[in-house]
Order: sequence, then C-alpha cells, then structure tokens
Amino acid sequence: MVGDITLLLDSATRLAVPLAFVAMGELVAEKAGTLNISVEGGMLAGAFGAVVGSSVSGSAMIGLLAGIAIGGVVALVQAYLSHALTVNQFVVGLTLNILALGLTTFLFVSMSFNPERFPVWSIPPLAQIPVLGEVLFEQRAPFFAIYLLVPLAWFLIHRTRWGLEAQAVGENPQAADATGISVNLRRRQAIIIGGLYAGFGGAFLSIGAIGGFSPNMTAGRGFIAIAAVIFGAWSIKGALLGCFVFGFMDALRLALPALGIELNPQLLIASPYIMALLALYIFRQRQRQPRMLGIGFERRAV
Repeated sequence: MVGDITLLLDSATRLAVPLAFVAMGELVAEKAGTLNISVEGGMLAGAFGAVVGSSVSGSAMIGLLAGIAIGGVVALVQAYLSHALTVNQFVVGLTLNILALGLTTFLFVSMSFNPERFPVWSIPPLAQIPVLGEVLFEQRAPFFAIYLLVPLAWFLIHRTRWGLEAQAVGENPQAADATGISVNLRRRQAIIIGGLYAGFGGAFLSIGAIGGFSPNMTAGRGFIAIAAVIFGAWSIKGALLGCFVFGFMDALRLALPALGIELNPQLLIASPYIMALLALYIFRQRQRQPRMLGIGFERRAV
C-alpha cells in the first residue's frame, strides 16, 4: 500500500514539476500585467530544442541550455511584437503557439534524434525519508532546479527593485510611467523571464521526465500552468499547489487503469483539463488579479 502511494506521488510530482517551472515564469510575467499566451509554444519549442541540442552535442546539459534559450527566443518575439509594436498580445501568443506546433512537428518527422537523458540523482540522507524521500530527493538532475528557481522567482518579484517596478507596471502603468519607469520595457523583460522558465519546463519534460520528443507533447500544459497561476491567486505557494493538483489528476488518470479501475478513457484523458476549468471557476474571486493584466499600454501624449 505504501509503495503504491509512493509511486502515485512520484508520478504526480514528476508531472507537476514541468508545470511548476512554467507557472513560476508565467507568474513573473502576469505580475507585470502581461498574459503570456505563447507560454505553451515556448514550452513545446523548449522541449524540442532540448532534444535537438542533446542529440547534436551528446550532452544533456547542453540540451537543457538549448531548450531554455529557445523558450527565451519565443518569448522575445512575443515581447517585441506585443509590447514594442503593440500588436494584440493574444493574437501574437496564439500565432506563436500554432507556429511552434507546426514547426516542431515538421522538423520531428524530417530529422532523426538520439537524445541524451539526465541521470537520476539521489541525496542519501533525505532520500531515505519514508514515502516522500524518493519522491522529492531521488529524481533526474534538472528536477532539483525547482528548489532554486522557485525561491529565485519569489526573490525577483518581492525583494528586488525590478520586481517592485514590474508589479507597479501591472497595477497602474500610467502612474509607473509618470515616475520614469519604462512600462513596456519592464513588460518585455518579464515576458522573456517567463519564456526562459517555460523553456526550462519544456526541456525538463523532454530530456528529464520522458527522455524523448513527440509532436504536441506538451498537450496544453502551458495553458494549465496559466490556470495554476490563477488557481493560486497569483501567489508562489498557490501556483505550486495548483501545479501539484493538476499533476496529481494526470497521474491518477494513468494509475487507475493499472489498478484495474475501468473508467471512460476519454473522461480520464480530459480529467486534468476539467479540473483546470473547475479551479478557474471556483477560485475566480479568491484574490484580485493584477489590475491591468492583459491590457496593453500606450503612452499618453502630453
């Protein structure tokens, strides 16, 4: 029984961690008032880039860096078009998602890959803790970055001047602009940071959790990460909880048939996404979002 619980928690955690990487970056972006829809495309492109990078170089670490960089490139395009040229950010995001899906699928069928996968690391004193030891302290190497990147996102938002300016931009861009803050620059920077996190999440998914790439392998996980940020009321702890809930639902979907519990397979596949929609409905008024979230900024003529 304990072994089954450990396996379920381990599966849930491995499915939740890529979401958590993406959600942390999306939280930074949304605090600055941007809704980075292209995070799905950045995650998918990062997953593909990691596989290509590790195949070409023979190094999983280089593959990881390539995935992060490509996630950043997708975000750079989103940032420039939506917060420099002021093109509608939702249209840009959806276009980039479709482009990432089409391009990665085309390249996948046109190329051959032999990706390197990260080894499993174990932290001996902690890995022996009953139930949670193996889940939290015996995983593939990029997993442990969660213990660094989550506090880094919190520190960036709440303990740096840049983070305070980004939050001001998300709440009242006109007032921020009047104090000399470059509103659209801060928003572009926040989107790029979010893209780097998304690239990391995609790279972890492909060469960390799965060990390969398949077309559309993110399967909407970028959108679920956005839902987790909303579920968590735009807080670090809440977003992490949201990611684990969605990861647990996905793990349960995979575990139930193995336990002999027969349910409608289409319902099982849809269950994590149904959970995301329910979470958005239940927690829609739990805490106020950044006041200017998703609203573009154009400087008023004086």
